[in-house]
Amino acid sequence: MMAENTESTAPVTDGAAPESAAPEGQRRGRGGRGGGDNRGGGSGGGRGRNNNDRRPAQEEDDGTIEKLVHINRVSKTVKGGKRFGFAALVVVGDGQGRVGFGHGKAREVPEAINKATAAAKKSMIRVALKDGRTLHHDGKGHFGAGKVTLRSAPAGTGIIAGGPMRAVFESLGVADVVTKSVGTSNPYNMIRATFAALSEQTSPKSVAQRRGKKIADLLGRGGSKTAEADAEAIAE
Repeated sequence: MMAENTESTAPVTDGAAPESAAPEGQRRGRGGRGGGDNRGGGSGGGRGRNNNDRRPAQEEDDGTIEKLVHINRVSKTVKGGKRFGFAALVVVGDGQGRVGFGHGKAREVPEAINKATAAAKKSMIRVALKDGRTLHHDGKGHFGAGKVTLRSAPAGTGIIAGGPMRAVFESLGVADVVTKSVGTSNPYNMIRATFAALSEQTSPKSVAQRRGKKIADLLGRGGSKTAEADAEAIAE
């Protein structure tokens, strides 16, 4: 009887081992799938990074020119940790003397760009251009640590400007200008300093109207021999 009991208990012990090993295999299988899910989450992060490469159309249907100047990743500290988002700086112009800039923040890049574009269109200013290609006179702008100098240039010079300032003049419609930025490379300060200089631009026509004189009188005092011809060109 003792031998029979030993033989009967042995198979039960041997059969229990595969049953206990099976759940471990299942757990490892679930763990493997879980690892796959984590990699899927990483791919979701990749989709977020790909949004940085999206750029708005340079020219819209209504004729406006949009330039994406800068995108910055920002974070907000809350009770549960940090919330990350994006900040976009956009310059908008019509290529005919009107330009504006805007700033927008959102959780996704496209939404931040749309907010910045809407703000830029609301804050557009008009700048007087000489012959539709350059500035009437030199100017200086200052904002924070940014200082810029703008100079009118003869035809064929091109836009000698870098970074954010080039986007402003391309959207404005200026073809010939020479600029210099001193102090900081922060795009926000450079843009604001550039707009401060552009807001001080005046044309002979506006000065003549303000002083109650003719354009030819103002141009003639400067020693121009073709004051009347220049006045007619400016009036047109």
